[in-house]
Amino acid sequence: MNGVAMGTVEKPLIDRAAAASGVRRLLVLGGGLILLAAVLALFGHAYGAIALVIIFGALAIAGIAAIFATALGFVQFTGRIAEGAIAKDFLDTARTGTLIVDRKGRIIYANRAYGEATGATTAASVKTLERLLAREPEASEAIYALANLARENRAGHREFRLPRSLSGSEAAPAAHWYRASVRPLATSSGMLQAWQILDITADRKHEESSFQDLQHAIDYLDKAPAGFFAADADHRIAYLNATLAGWLDVDLSEFKPFSRSILEFVPEVSHALLSPRANASDPDVPTVIDLDLVTERGQSLPVRLLRRSAEGDAAAPGIVRTLVLNRGGDNEAPGSLEVVEARFTRFFNSSPMAIAALDEHGRVVRANAVFGQLFGQEAAAGGAEIERSLREGGREGLRQALAAATTGRAGIPAIDAEIEGEPPRSVRLYISAVPKAGGDTDEAAILYGVDITEQRVLEDQYAKSQKMQAIGNLAGGIAHDFNNVLTIITASVDFLLLNHRTGDPSFQDLLLIKQSANRAASLVRQLLAYSRRQTMRPKMLSLTDVIADMHLLLKRVSGDNTKLERHHERDLWPVMADIGQFEQVITNLVQNARDAMPGGGKITISTRNVPADEARRFGYGELTEGDYVLVEVADTGTGMPAEVAERIFEPFFTTKEIGKGTGLGLSMVYGIVKQSGGFIFVESTQGEGTAFRIFLPRHIPAQVAAIKSDAGSVAVSNAKMDLSGTASILLVEDEDHVRAGNVRALKMRGYEVHEAASGIEALEVMEELEGRIDLVVSDVVMPEMDGPTLLREMRQKRPDLKFIFVSGYAEDAFAKNLPEGEKFGFLAKPFSLRDLAVSVKTMLDE
Repeated sequence: MNGVAMGTVEKPLIDRAAAASGVRRLLVLGGGLILLAAVLALFGHAYGAIALVIIFGALAIAGIAAIFATALGFVQFTGRIAEGAIAKDFLDTARTGTLIVDRKGRIIYANRAYGEATGATTAASVKTLERLLAREPEASEAIYALANLARENRAGHREFRLPRSLSGSEAAPAAHWYRASVRPLATSSGMLQAWQILDITADRKHEESSFQDLQHAIDYLDKAPAGFFAADADHRIAYLNATLAGWLDVDLSEFKPFSRSILEFVPEVSHALLSPRANASDPDVPTVIDLDLVTERGQSLPVRLLRRSAEGDAAAPGIVRTLVLNRGGDNEAPGSLEVVEARFTRFFNSSPMAIAALDEHGRVVRANAVFGQLFGQEAAAGGAEIERSLREGGREGLRQALAAATTGRAGIPAIDAEIEGEPPRSVRLYISAVPKAGGDTDEAAILYGVDITEQRVLEDQYAKSQKMQAIGNLAGGIAHDFNNVLTIITASVDFLLLNHRTGDPSFQDLLLIKQSANRAASLVRQLLAYSRRQTMRPKMLSLTDVIADMHLLLKRVSGDNTKLERHHERDLWPVMADIGQFEQVITNLVQNARDAMPGGGKITISTRNVPADEARRFGYGELTEGDYVLVEVADTGTGMPAEVAERIFEPFFTTKEIGKGTGLGLSMVYGIVKQSGGFIFVESTQGEGTAFRIFLPRHIPAQVAAIKSDAGSVAVSNAKMDLSGTASILLVEDEDHVRAGNVRALKMRGYEVHEAASGIEALEVMEELEGRIDLVVSDVVMPEMDGPTLLREMRQKRPDLKFIFVSGYAEDAFAKNLPEGEKFGFLAKPFSLRDLAVSVKTMLDE
């Protein structure tokens, strides 16, 4: 049924509901009259006949009155009938075939559309959908599911395809699609089921046609000779056509929308070209960008991008659509002006150097992407003079260079400047004049800018490292020479104390000399710590345990006016360090923090693990790649200016009053941390406080060999030990006074002592004695031949020869020059006569 003529109403094939309603009303009226007559009959025939006459008379009068009232318009009976008639007319003329059945499956109603859909022309030929389609393989499952829903008083719908039309009106059978539905219908007479069926073949054909059109459009776009992609505001690719995917070597079968960014295929120097601000031109005019893309295989792909944002597109808000033209040599006409211009623009945009054309006032006429990244997009847009982007120190030089360029001068010197911002960036600017070749152009000069921030940082670090190394070498050299002097003083005092008793008037003076020499030796050790030449005995430590054991000591060091707090991360990685030296580092830093808070405050000691990726985020250029354990000592003191923080680790540099500090405390801390393979940095803000951060490398036990333990290098303290002997000893020392004192001390113990002033002389003595030497005690640093070389020469003839090295430097400073596994003893300068005797006795007894 395609429509209904105006003024006509289609009659349904079956409508038993209206007939049943009229019959029921007549039966009710007849039943009422029969019941009334039966009641009257109980009172006798006479009264019953009179009552019947009266009733019929009354009904006749009422009927005549109703007719006149209806004719005159005083009474209307159309309201309720009209409501039902509208609904019924709508159902009768509906395009959807409708069938209403009761619970027993008897047909109550079927409209004309149902008959047309199912091929029924008379009431007798109308069948339910269950009977009609139960044997159709394509529809039986759908109808069975709907029948189950109907029995459960539930609604639902299904779509199915038949190889022919249900109406049977087609000459040539063709496939048809149908939509069938069922829903419960509650009425006053009980629960009914409303079935509907609609032929949707035309809709399906339209959908299939639209889908085919869409597939064709996508296929045309995918295989177009130009690339295309759509990306959101974050540059994530929403769509990528097959042409561009092939150029970029992207596998479309694995590509997922919004999973990748177009910036992955754009060199970093050109990222700024794709920013929204760089494309903020007229939205109706595509933005043209010439640049090089980078394929998955790392190949360069010269392209031209035509970009337009989808402003006001509700279906794709914020999406930017971009057409990509391959500008490779095979796709361009050689020699054309457009090709040359595009190639220049591509090189201009892809250059890692910031390039901009300036007018005579220093405003940007045009600039590449790197310029925008370095100087900011506002400067690249040409809204203000370029000099406003620089700090004051570089503005005058830029003005002079620009003035020289506008006059056409060549060979303008480069300018080093800093760009405004935090942190500031260092740049080197080159200005060249633009030749006046005619034409309407505002370009007066070309500016080239190179970011040298990292270079400056490296230069500063190298200069600082060289400075610290030079100071360290100086300190180490002073310490070495001073150790020899202290050794002579200590040995001489020891000899004098052997001849003076406690009651002797000179005894206290000699004791004071010895104490002063020991104090001087302590200062020398601090210098050696800074120069990283002191003796270290590292072992695996848990810094949490070490600092916890020091808590009582640190409480006393910090003082009563200072609050000391400790914060430790769980499962702290182990480190390799000398526990005694590390305790000295922490004690010194806490003491330094206490002195920075004369009015009291808070000192916080914290430890935590710092993985390699987090270590990079600290931004310390000197910090090498790796995992670290961080120890931080922070205070809430007065802080210090930057110029003081720069020199805080230098020996003898101090901000304290004269007599209240040697200036060696923090330099010793620096040296110990460096000798432990770590790094130390200071951050301070005046009025807020200071924080020292120590980074010690994470120790993995499986990667570190066992630590060598030399019994000869440990001084045995035993007052009852017999230090005498008769062995033959060769003493090698280039300092005459030191050698004389040591020879005298060993002879007093009964040893046979031979002496030599150099390594070469020691070999000669060894040859004269035909190798009859039990022990060699040698200095490390000597002219002509040093101690390690002497050891190698002597071991060639006497592999079992025992050896003790004497030095003011750390054992590790020279041990690395010896063969692996070499055995020797070690005695650190300055030493007492007893220290020398104990070392000799211990080595001989091994």
